Amino acid sequence: MGIANLIQEPFVPSLSFSRRCLGVIIAGALATLPAIGQTPYKILDQWKIGGTGGWDYLTADPAAHLLYVTHGPRVEVIDTTTGKPVGAITGMKGTHGVALPPGSKVGYISDGGSNAVVVFDRQTFATITTIPAQTNPDGILYEPTTATIWAFNGRSKSVTVIDTATNTVVATVPLPGKPEEATTDGKGNIFDNLESENAIVKIDAKSHTVIAEWKLSDCDSPSGAAADLERHLLFAVCDGKKMAEVDANTGKQIGTADIGTGPDFAAFSPKHQLAFSSNGEGTLSVVDTAHGFKTIETLPTLKGARTMAYDTATDRVYLVTAQFGPAPDPTPAMPRPRPAVIPDSFTILVVGRK
Repeated sequence: MGIANLIQEPFVPSLSFSRRCLGVIIAGALATLPAIGQTPYKILDQWKIGGTGGWDYLTADPAAHLLYVTHGPRVEVIDTTTGKPVGAITGMKGTHGVALPPGSKVGYISDGGSNAVVVFDRQTFATITTIPAQTNPDGILYEPTTATIWAFNGRSKSVTVIDTATNTVVATVPLPGKPEEATTDGKGNIFDNLESENAIVKIDAKSHTVIAEWKLSDCDSPSGAAADLERHLLFAVCDGKKMAEVDANTGKQIGTADIGTGPDFAAFSPKHQLAFSSNGEGTLSVVDTAHGFKTIETLPTLKGARTMAYDTATDRVYLVTAQFGPAPDPTPAMPRPRPAVIPDSFTILVVGRK
């Protein structure tokens, strides 16, 4: 029974009924309403960064109040308290992602254009060393139980595993399909979306072995990945306007939510029990994972804002996009060419609730 029914239907009290009982009933009805009290997210600010070229993933460092944004051959470093650039890591060919081991003085960049992982100093932003990977390292993450970096090679269908103590490759793990984004449970298990297989693979970080492959239903070409570590849940965003909810213990798909078109990244807020999907159509989907796994907000952003970072300390979502020119004519080698990015239009959107 909803609140409206409680108000509209006549109430005839009995001797045994009290205001306290009525209060309990109303409180129970309120508890059943999904996302009650959730304040909608909105665009709070826009930071004009400028420059040329495309972009890929963003990574937030809440403790340092920094945001790392891959931007063609470089990584922009933005102060999240001011929205101003404070540095850049340069000299690369085609950056994709950034991994920041907690407590470490260094970070790691997947440079897909150079088939390498770049190690940089997080104070000076200077390059320390370059580690060879396989073809087109894309998604990248840090696994804490083994203190290793995992760079997922998109075209080689493999993962390059790097020991952070020595910055050397300790393993190359073959995968049964093309990898996209991955996440970890922090307990030695890594979960990676396989775009070409419509599946998620589970990898044992200690043995460097794929131990399970879980097919997704109604969720094609999974890309962005996120996890709820407390409830052992995985979230994968897919083509077809879908986000899948998967049990990280069994691999069973237990929910599907409707999201926007062209998603490429997912994030999760442990405090608010919300999952996010950044969609290339120009929307941010906000999914309530605690009340029925349903989308509770579709926030208009800007076209092309398909990747994001979530700052757990400030409850901020950062998205990046630019303005576009006309797309070139298709060719046999490039049947779906992307439109050119207009120079100096590179922009970061700041999304939050206050």
